[in-house]
Amino acid sequence: MKIAILIVYGFILLLIGIYSFLKIKTPFDYFLAGKKTGIWQVSGSLLATILGGSAILGTIGLSESQSWASAWYILAASLGLFGLLPIVKKVYSQGKFTLTELIGQYYGESARKVTSVIIPVAWLGIVAAQIIAGAQILVSFFNMSYSSGVLLTGTIFIVYTYIGGQVSVMKTDLFQSFFILGGVILTAFLIPAGKLPALPNFADVFPFNSHFSRFDLFILILTFSSTFVVGPDIYSRVFCAKDSKTAFRSVLVVALILIPFGFVLSYIGIYAAMLQPGTEHSSALVNLASLYLPEWATGLLVAAVISAVLSTAATTLLTASMILSELFHKDIDNAKSFIQTKLFLVLVGGLSILISLKVTSIVSSLLMALSFYSGAFIIPMVAALFKLRFNKKLGIAAMLSGGILALCGKLMMTFHHPESGQYVLISGFVINALLIFIPFEKIEKMVIINRKRN
Repeated sequence: MKIAILIVYGFILLLIGIYSFLKIKTPFDYFLAGKKTGIWQVSGSLLATILGGSAILGTIGLSESQSWASAWYILAASLGLFGLLPIVKKVYSQGKFTLTELIGQYYGESARKVTSVIIPVAWLGIVAAQIIAGAQILVSFFNMSYSSGVLLTGTIFIVYTYIGGQVSVMKTDLFQSFFILGGVILTAFLIPAGKLPALPNFADVFPFNSHFSRFDLFILILTFSSTFVVGPDIYSRVFCAKDSKTAFRSVLVVALILIPFGFVLSYIGIYAAMLQPGTEHSSALVNLASLYLPEWATGLLVAAVISAVLSTAATTLLTASMILSELFHKDIDNAKSFIQTKLFLVLVGGLSILISLKVTSIVSSLLMALSFYSGAFIIPMVAALFKLRFNKKLGIAAMLSGGILALCGKLMMTFHHPESGQYVLISGFVINALLIFIPFEKIEKMVIINRKRN
């Protein structure tokens, strides 16, 4: 029954992919699905993109140590989307294909080209996190080796995205979002809570506990929530909407759905940790399903997690490839950029597979990539989109210094220097803000005037 459900699910995805391939008539269709998508498709795609395997398995993995506070991982995404709401219509009206276009409008052509290299490099970690998640599922469910799981998962992601582009992503994401929500919620209902040990008292471990402090939440909002206010994958969904009102409503709907869903994931994660503490996130989840769920429900759960992984991987792969193509063509709505984007898609996918073979932690891969991205781009883009006064000339210096310091801090936190790493990470944001907001030109003029007077 489990295998049958997965085969049927895979066959449906294949049919949608082939149908989407036949519907693609122009590069514009491939990149933005013709900009014809309504609220259901945009909401479904946005939800499926956010709830990737890294989010689902990551939350379940954190539940073992953080208990109910692990819900903050999804709640932080919801907070970020609420932060996007005031500017989403402006983003939609000023952008066309990618975030780097907006950066070019505000900080100049040189900044656009620099970010067209930086963002795809950072996004390798996001794609890798999805491949790791997919591989862990295959290892648990089919008992194959991790390296084989990585190669198979990565190849499927590349082929799926290469063939159908944004058309197949948008069409299958709506279908996959129902799988994700239905599979996870069904699992929560079918867990025989009455036969298992009692859950920790909610008030004792949420919102904070010994494994998740207020400072941890501050770092999570700084490096994770912020990427939903200014994020290439989020903006790629926004740009596909048929109008700005659809984009706004879609972001609001998903922000609201994520709030209860975060707690549902924590609920499942706590029980998974009780069953088999210290195991891989996917193993604990699959073992929980195998023990307490009927075969058909286990098949649906695994299909749901694979859906989540596939949705995020396809979106991030295509977004990174489009941004790289923009390095050579400012407007990618042409046949040459269409071919280049497909070649970059294979390149980004291949490099992500190599990273996945070396880095096996989903959360580490994801947060390292997001730390670099948030340290580099959040403050400059928020300043521009919210019409704050900013220093355009020092934009590139602010992005590079902020991103590098934030990444160094995250690496230190990952490799046994948590306290000093946190301060290095925060310093990246501080230096970024100083370079963006301090009016150096006015200070320089004042110094010159004072020298002349003296």
